Amino acid sequence: MTNPALPPHAVSRLRTARLARSTRPFLARGGPHGERCGGCRLILSHCLCAWRTVLPTRAGFCLLMAEHETLKPSNTGWLIADLVPDTLAFGWARTEVDPALLALLADPQWQPYVVFPGEFVAPERVITQLLPAEQAVADNVSATDAATKRPLFILLDATWSEARKIFKKSPYLLPFPVLSLEPEQVSRYQLRRSRREDHLCTSEVAALCLALAGETLAAQTLEAYLDVFTEHYLCAKQQWKLDLDDEPHQRLRSLRAEAAASNNLLNE
Repeated sequence: MTNPALPPHAVSRLRTARLARSTRPFLARGGPHGERCGGCRLILSHCLCAWRTVLPTRAGFCLLMAEHETLKPSNTGWLIADLVPDTLAFGWARTEVDPALLALLADPQWQPYVVFPGEFVAPERVITQLLPAEQAVADNVSATDAATKRPLFILLDATWSEARKIFKKSPYLLPFPVLSLEPEQVSRYQLRRSRREDHLCTSEVAALCLALAGETLAAQTLEAYLDVFTEHYLCAKQQWKLDLDDEPHQRLRSLRAEAAASNNLLNE
């Protein structure tokens, strides 16, 4: 079931295309059998769609997604596309590149950043903040361009081993700086486990990127949205009743109200 009030976003469309290529039905793990919502991928009793908050941002996201990532109900790249309208998603393949992806990376309105740990990258490519004007000049980008271009964060939405493969085997990413994030806290993501505590899920990475870009409200809302999604997902898995007045829901409700008030002021 899909909520008609919520048009399919880039990750949803990519998932639909992936399902169309499948030769057998995809059966998601991690929850009871039953009809799932097409808008949030959860079972209908724990649907998340009413909590979706769209926040226009200056920053955009480009998700390069591993083959099966769009099919996983626990995928959090979906949450980024729920929140940020300028989210583009592309399936990654070693032998071919979507022309639309190359066009996006060449679009002069964007300054792309490949988000990846700096410890695995040549030091001269690594930055930890968005490009300031003086760095842009050193990189043969005019200071005016640096001030006016919108940040486009390229996220490798995959398992860690898959992400390293995507990074190494995507030569079209070589021209762009590598943004290495320095999170101050370990991941709170509970739906899949990494061997390293400093590995964040995709939406946690996106929230850090939004904060770096000065999009504080969007960053906080994405963090809260992930917490609420996690609760809905785990309660659905255990067939527990949701508490819509607990701390995660109250926090997201407050941020949604703040976003609505901000939008009203902008439209006056």
